[in-house]
Amino acid sequence: MEEQAREQAFISALTTEHFVLQSARSANIGEMIGRATVYMGAVSSTLIALGFLAQVATRLDPFVAAVLPAVFLLGEFTFVALLRNTMENLVMLRKMQRIRGFYCTLAPEAEQFFGRAEEDERFAAAVATVGLRAWPVGMLLTGASVIAAINSIVGGIGSALLAAKVGDLGVGAALPVGIVVAVVLFGLHLLYQQRQAGYLVLPPPVSPESS
Repeated sequence: MEEQAREQAFISALTTEHFVLQSARSANIGEMIGRATVYMGAVSSTLIALGFLAQVATRLDPFVAAVLPAVFLLGEFTFVALLRNTMENLVMLRKMQRIRGFYCTLAPEAEQFFGRAEEDERFAAAVATVGLRAWPVGMLLTGASVIAAINSIVGGIGSALLAAKVGDLGVGAALPVGIVVAVVLFGLHLLYQQRQAGYLVLPPPVSPESS
């Protein structure tokens, strides 16, 4: 009787843990959406303000010099925060999938509801819900990558304007500078993201002894 009570208490605790993890994941995703919305709102507001000022102002240099660095920094902070939230999301997903795997062992008929997939397969499917895949190109599908792409363009535009102003370059010469800077920035973002998330997504290398 005591053993049965312990098992019931364990199942109850496991169910509660699963519910807590799901709630924490929902709050995590809500925070990610909120941060991305704030950044996109800042970018949109900047573009609208530039459009209005271009109609009435003769010089936009002071405004651009003040706003673009601020937007770029906000984008970097947003990228780091989204990447951190994604990592936390992956950890919670892994824990939830382990609990789900245990549910499958409770009764013989449980397999028809929970399936027979191994933990790694279930985790890979769950990881897809945050835009990740088990190959490097899949990192392009994350929310952090979207912010990184937009912010890299902002950095490239700022670099092109700076090159045109400081280096006294024409539009034709400053444009390639901005493109190169944007591509390099985006590549650095993806490399940083891959190093942070790869060990949670990519399968571990097979050792010679196991082959």
